[in-house]
Amino acid sequence: MIQGFGLGARAEHYEGLARAHDEHWANRPQWLELITENFMVGGGAPLHHLEQLRRRYPLVLHGVSLNLGSSAPLREDYLDQLAALVERVQPAWVSDHLCWTGTLHGGRFVNAHDLLPLPYAHETLAHLRGRIERVQERLRQPLVLENVSSYVQFAADEMDEASFLATLVRQTGCRLLLDVNNVYVSHRNHGFDPQAFIDALPAGAVAQIHLAGHQDQGELVIDTHDAPIRDAVYALYAHTLRRLGPRPTMIERDAEIPPLPELLQELDRVREVAAAALALEAA
Repeated sequence: MIQGFGLGARAEHYEGLARAHDEHWANRPQWLELITENFMVGGGAPLHHLEQLRRRYPLVLHGVSLNLGSSAPLREDYLDQLAALVERVQPAWVSDHLCWTGTLHGGRFVNAHDLLPLPYAHETLAHLRGRIERVQERLRQPLVLENVSSYVQFAADEMDEASFLATLVRQTGCRLLLDVNNVYVSHRNHGFDPQAFIDALPAGAVAQIHLAGHQDQGELVIDTHDAPIRDAVYALYAHTLRRLGPRPTMIERDAEIPPLPELLQELDRVREVAAAALALEAA
């Protein structure tokens, strides 16, 4: 069972995370999130580290290439590899992003290597519904889908993002990975009320929370995962817990990765913010 506070495991920390478990570090994570595509291999070091971590921690899988929003067909070879990895790892759940990451060009699949947003429209919902149901049927479990950061808005939008997510949950039975940093980044770029966004989500559907750092360029805020969590994101996280109650929460760090003890100190602050928010809610 996944509960409490985790980390996104990166190669720089695989051995340290194993040691933190074996040496009973007091502030070690309670669970880990693994990037799915890093372990879609036939053997070698990635699978060695996977087995070392799997024996020590509860795991969830988090993908970046499911490409649910694309007009390109779902890639059956990718689904086969994903299903095989799920069978091997037996994660608590499987997550990916509510976006598109590539398309067909000249008969070949081209990966954009980015998480590109979708218009919040009924046509998009209809397109996603069948694709999500196909993946859920293949994996025999609900998908957990993450809200992405956004830097553009579409003229085709027919609803706000929170309403779009709530409708998708109702139509497909998927669950949500709420990235609080992404909500903050999109709020700064588009001007909506981030607390109202959180309040509009179906609370029971939120399975997990992501926290991360970003770069603030003034008129544009970019989700970068290369810096500590900012105070404004902690404040929004505290509001989220007061609204939703406790949820499994983890830190993502993908660049400028600090030593593991430093990252665990940041996870301690996440614990402190969560405890204070939940104590205030209970008072």
